[in-house]
Amino acid sequence: MFRRRKKPTRIKQLADFVWPAIGFRRSSKYVGYRLVRLNGSPYSLAAGFAFGAAISFTPFVGLHFVLSALLAWVFRASILASALGTAVGNPWTFPFIWTMLYQTGRWILGDAPGDAELSDASFKAFFDGVLAGHWAHVSHIFYEIIHPMLISFLPISILVWIIFFYPLQSLIRRFQEKRAQLILKARARKANRQIPNEKNLGVTEK
Repeated sequence: MFRRRKKPTRIKQLADFVWPAIGFRRSSKYVGYRLVRLNGSPYSLAAGFAFGAAISFTPFVGLHFVLSALLAWVFRASILASALGTAVGNPWTFPFIWTMLYQTGRWILGDAPGDAELSDASFKAFFDGVLAGHWAHVSHIFYEIIHPMLISFLPISILVWIIFFYPLQSLIRRFQEKRAQLILKARARKANRQIPNEKNLGVTEK
């Protein structure tokens, strides 16, 4: 369903991952069109997408597809929609997501104001090291960074799921109802065209 006729090269795939060729606005619309055209009830599609979006707000990078699909399966939501929902997490949104998780986690843990400068420096050093592939150089501050994120991801993910689920469910329901009406009207027009043709055939046979 989602395959291209001409498979893009590895370099093209990487470039599109960092900066979609059609732009983020059109890319978002494209994801929306693909979502509403999937088979499934409004609940199934909206819940699946919301699970994908919610899992994007977790520090489990690399497991987003698996975790969102598992949640979709448990709650009888669309697994394909959950895969689309993980697009909320991308190279342009991850820095904001991770910063939100980290700062919220520190707030929940009640870190002292005097620790802010040291913690912020550690956060930047950690992700700079991970992105540069220097894992051994930053492994000693792993717990300091990941611990706050593990504390905050659950309430934030639940909130994200709610924010996505209810508006999407309403939009998908309206889209499906409108599409059903258009299909009925098209069938009615086709039936009306066939009736005169059948009458004309009857006259000719006589």
